[in-house]
Amino acid sequence: MSNTELLTESLTENQWEIAHAIAQTLVKEQTDVNELGKAIAYLRNAVNQDRSDANSRFFKYLKTLVGNGRQIGHSSKTTDYYRSIDKACSDCLKGFQGDASTLLQILGWASRLMRYYKEAGPIGEVVAPVVESARQVEIAKAIGSHEFAVDQIVEAKVTAVKGNKVTYEILGTIRLTEKEPKKAQSLSKGQTVKVEILDIKEDGSPKKVKCAG
Repeated sequence: MSNTELLTESLTENQWEIAHAIAQTLVKEQTDVNELGKAIAYLRNAVNQDRSDANSRFFKYLKTLVGNGRQIGHSSKTTDYYRSIDKACSDCLKGFQGDASTLLQILGWASRLMRYYKEAGPIGEVVAPVVESARQVEIAKAIGSHEFAVDQIVEAKVTAVKGNKVTYEILGTIRLTEKEPKKAQSLSKGQTVKVEILDIKEDGSPKKVKCAG
C-alpha cells in the first residue's frame, strides 16, 4: 500500500470528493494556500483544546476572518482569500456532521490538492458534493452488510404506532412507515416483529414492507 493510500484509507469517497471540490474552488479563486493553512492550524488547535465543539468554532472563526479581514489582513487581497475560504467550506461542507478529526483530514488534503491543481492547469466547473449525514452513512453501512430481496422475511422493531400507520426499524437504522389496518391495533412501540419485504429501492434497501406475523 502506498503512502497516499495509507493516508486516505480513512476518508470515504464522499469526503475525498469534498477535499477535491474545496481545492479546485480555491485555486479557481486564486486563493493563497497559506491562508487555508492558517485556518487549518486554528482547527487543529481547537481540536486539541476541545474537539466536541471544534467544528462550530472553526466555522465561526472563518466568519470572523471575513468580517475583520481589513484589520488583520496583510494585503488588500487577504479579505478576498478569507471570503473564498469561508464560501468554499460553507458550500462544500454544508450539513457536515463528521467529527473534527475528519474535518481536519479533509481540509489537510484540500491544502495539498491546491498545490496539485495549481500546477495542473485550468479547472472546469466545480460541483460541490452532497455531504452525507451521519444517518445516511449508517444506512449505507447497513445496506452494505445485508442483501435484501423481495419476499424476504426480516426482523424489525416497532418504533411508532399512529392510527393504522406503523413505523418499523430494520437493522437499527432503516425506518419505514406503512399502513397496517389489520395489524396496527395489535402492535405496540418497542415490540419486535417479522416483516415481509414487498419492494426494494435502487440502493438495495427495503422500500415497502408489511407485518408478516
